[in-house]
Amino acid sequence: MPDQTLDPEVQPRVLLVEGQDDLHVVEHLRQRYAEIEETPQFDVLVKNNDVELLRSISGEIKTESREAVGILIDSDDDVVARWQAVRNRLPDGYDLADQPVKGGAVIETVPRVGVWLMPDNASAGELEDFVSQMVPDHDPVWPRAERYIDDIPATDRKFSPGKVSRAKVYAWLATRRDPRRMGEAIRTRDLAVEGDLCQAFVAWLRRLFA
Repeated sequence: MPDQTLDPEVQPRVLLVEGQDDLHVVEHLRQRYAEIEETPQFDVLVKNNDVELLRSISGEIKTESREAVGILIDSDDDVVARWQAVRNRLPDGYDLADQPVKGGAVIETVPRVGVWLMPDNASAGELEDFVSQMVPDHDPVWPRAERYIDDIPATDRKFSPGKVSRAKVYAWLATRRDPRRMGEAIRTRDLAVEGDLCQAFVAWLRRLFA
């Protein structure tokens, strides 16, 4: 994993993420794709939550020696509101489109800036919605994990309506031979990286950090 204590001057290309789960998914995804072809080099900076990530955007972009800054953040319940929140924190001169579109955004400035709202830069959701698309087709356990969560009465649910996908992903992860984080499920190939969404995300990383 990248050394997050590095001096910013030696981190010309950085991807800002909310938490450790984002870090693990990105790193293991990058490692899987590196088996096929060379992947771009960048450091992942964990900001601990969405509020701190948003606050850090302008300063990270203005940091001396930056070549590229990626912003990876959950859309949560309102993709348009989140997009505007990111847009409002960009320094003057960074022209981000009014509306998000699938495939992520890359602004060809100096430094180059990219934005990807999980899961697909066009829908409400979060990292777990992205990961759920990596569950292999015809996986026999996934429908059972979905039914298990769906069958929990609303009065007995301890998670909010916006966290249903998260609950399903973790219910599925619990059935693995050695249940661990989502990133580990990529490493062990329990999660597939060949799907369209996954390929689009990696293509965005390559455009941003080329």
